[in-house]
Amino acid sequence: MLLAICMPALMAQELPAQPIWQVPDEGFVWKPLLSPEGPMVIVVSLKEQRARVYRNGVLIGVSKVSTGKAGHETPTGVFTILEKHREHYSNRYDNAPMPFMQRLTWDGVALHAGNVPSYPASHGCIRLPYLFSEALFGVTTRGMTVVVSDQATPPTVVYPGLFTREPAATVVRSEAEETFLWIPERSPDGPVTLVLSSRDREIIVLRNAVEIGRSPVEMSDDLIKGTRVYSLLHGSSSQPSAVVPGRPALRWLALSLESEAGTSPPDLREWTASGRLRIDPIFASLVYDVLVPGTSLIVTDEAIEPDRPTAAVAPILQAEQGDIERDKLPGR
Repeated sequence: MLLAICMPALMAQELPAQPIWQVPDEGFVWKPLLSPEGPMVIVVSLKEQRARVYRNGVLIGVSKVSTGKAGHETPTGVFTILEKHREHYSNRYDNAPMPFMQRLTWDGVALHAGNVPSYPASHGCIRLPYLFSEALFGVTTRGMTVVVSDQATPPTVVYPGLFTREPAATVVRSEAEETFLWIPERSPDGPVTLVLSSRDREIIVLRNAVEIGRSPVEMSDDLIKGTRVYSLLHGSSSQPSAVVPGRPALRWLALSLESEAGTSPPDLREWTASGRLRIDPIFASLVYDVLVPGTSLIVTDEAIEPDRPTAAVAPILQAEQGDIERDKLPGR
């Protein structure tokens, strides 16, 4: 039996207004001391040809970028950093140097230092100014989230609180009635990603790019439009949680791949209160226990099945292909 889970309403962000930095001639601004600790996310806007770096929800860097030119467009979507090499050379393009390479896909898309004109000029990679690429390389980690979007919508801090603890004693059922999959021992540690798809009416949990959980979700038709990405921050809100007594609400950085600028994140609490979104409460409780700062939540109307993922979520689902022969991987 699926039961509705309550979710706190989205609240206004508590952080100060993010700075609007003018990028100087050297092509970037880098101020890591504005937020010395916390989970990081990189947001690349193809429309603006800019990369923005957030640490614990605070903007700490902005840089010019040069993405894929016509015929070699950089794909949009939600990626993780798969591997890092301080010195790397392209296997595809005449051994071209790719300093401070941070791989986003196994077929050759990466962040790296290179020539950065004021327009798309690469073969699909995201080129960064050398000094910015070096500084970024020094603070990123494998598994962290990189969002590549056509939009220029700035992130906001919200409190969607998708998963909450539900006392198991309130739900009585036999093991045979269990409708979800939960095998956390498949991947005991590593970065966590959640993908909720209205097309598949399922939610999956990936840890270190390995599926550890899956559950059906009941929702109204056409409830979710486009793709919204959330990144869990350190700390909590000053507001109490609406669903976990004595616990503060969690803080998430809300991003968008497709929504128009100014569009508010969906009100998840209203969805559940009205019965338009329902998920197994025991599964929700299990997921809650594995949430860590840096967890990514993708809410999308695209498919998540591995044999038919679409652009926004395919990079996440295909990240586990890392056991292929690394020395044959192409570079760009």
